[in-house]
Amino acid sequence: MSDPLPLDGVKVVDVSWVMVGPSVARYLADYGATVIHVESASRVDTARTLGPFWEGIPGAERSGAYANWNAGKLGLTLNLALPEAREVFRRLVKWTDVVIESFSPKAMRAWGLGYDSLRQIKPDLIMVSTCLHGQTGPQAQFAGYGNLSAALTGFVGFVGWPDRPPAGPAGAYTDYISPKFITAALLAALDYRRRTGRGQYIDASQAEAALHFLSTALLDYTVNGRLPAQVGNRSDEAVPHGVYRCIGEDCWCAIAVHSESQWTALCRATGNQAWLEDPRFATLRARRQHEDALDELVQEWASQRTPQDVERTLQAAGVPAHAVLNTDEVFADAQLAYRGHFVEVEHAELGTVPVEGSRFRLSRTPAEIRTAGPTFGQHSQYVLRDLLGLSDEEISELAACGALE
Repeated sequence: MSDPLPLDGVKVVDVSWVMVGPSVARYLADYGATVIHVESASRVDTARTLGPFWEGIPGAERSGAYANWNAGKLGLTLNLALPEAREVFRRLVKWTDVVIESFSPKAMRAWGLGYDSLRQIKPDLIMVSTCLHGQTGPQAQFAGYGNLSAALTGFVGFVGWPDRPPAGPAGAYTDYISPKFITAALLAALDYRRRTGRGQYIDASQAEAALHFLSTALLDYTVNGRLPAQVGNRSDEAVPHGVYRCIGEDCWCAIAVHSESQWTALCRATGNQAWLEDPRFATLRARRQHEDALDELVQEWASQRTPQDVERTLQAAGVPAHAVLNTDEVFADAQLAYRGHFVEVEHAELGTVPVEGSRFRLSRTPAEIRTAGPTFGQHSQYVLRDLLGLSDEEISELAACGALE
């Protein structure tokens, strides 16, 4: 008989949207928490508009992003603009242990659903509010997505090529970082409540959760007055360091040589031992000074091979290298397959669809991902009737006034 999942019995109301809050709630669902994802069909979650879409056909119920970030959750539709829906939400608060929301700071308070109000209903409530810049300060009301946060925190400014505008890290960078730290804070709050009986309010700034990854650049500026420059794929710590074109359409392999032993291994594995005798490449400093010439030589060698051939050859010699994979190739990747990174789950309308498995591997209590993200209101009847105890007449009245839209 397997052990119960570590978060069995924990109840969560997830009224967040897009990625950050839903990702936090998904971690909890993976490990046994009962998570109710609250959304409104009258103001569609941006995640439902993001691809890839199932079979390439756009639709609010066909988003792979939404299906992934909300896997394992129950779906309830509530139009919180209506007082009747807000009253249902207050009943959810009585039921739950945790509320996660990701609106701008004024939204929940304007609805009378801020932490100070909700803790009157549930004194030991744990509530997470996550937005770009936190609940206080001159930029608190600045609403937006992680691409804006990446720009405001400085990530975009120095990522790119010297002769081009800033390119920035791909996607909404802070959206991918902040859920990990918010989840850790939330688990600590759950442990604190277990020991003391007291709730917590977690004010999570997504920008601040990511900013420390620029600590080296911040320190260099603070101490030396130096601003980071756009250097493309190059690195102060590795030469050669880049992505090199290979045989095939838009096919590339990434290579990073950090040490002298790796440099020697690269020269031998590529059949270019003469590079070892070239004074331009004798040291890391020399290689950096002649990096253009070295990149051309490495590119010439890589261009005659497939990315997989480059990867196999260099990895076998102990040189860090990996083919740049497209989406189809990621699904076929042997390492990810072995780890069970992608799992097949059921979607109410689409049948069996793939989502990401848990990135954590707990030996005694492995994660369980049972379903894809819910369709609009998929579990509304179950939540209202079975979990909150509403009568059929009460549910009908809510539906008639539009509270369940």
